[in-house]
Amino acid sequence: MKVDEKLKEQFDGLLEKYTELMVGDATDELKEKIQMWAMYTYIAKTMPALAKHWNEKYPDGKAEMMNLIKEIKELNDQHRSKK
Repeated sequence: MKVDEKLKEQFDGLLEKYTELMVGDATDELKEKIQMWAMYTYIAKTMPALAKHWNEKYPDGKAEMMNLIKEIKELNDQHRSKK
């Protein structure tokens, strides 16, 4: 079943606003990073065995994901300190 284009546009708007609220800007690159961060975080919480398996299978991916998580946290901290 194909995802409705209207829903895609609406969800993109949601992701854009979430990204802006999290880090203060919503470039395409930041939206992609936030989306990956959110999905990985959700998977790690709901299916920790899957996240563990992925981490073990792709240690370089795990390292990059940890860097991404750190970057998002730093951007969020900077954004909150500006308020």
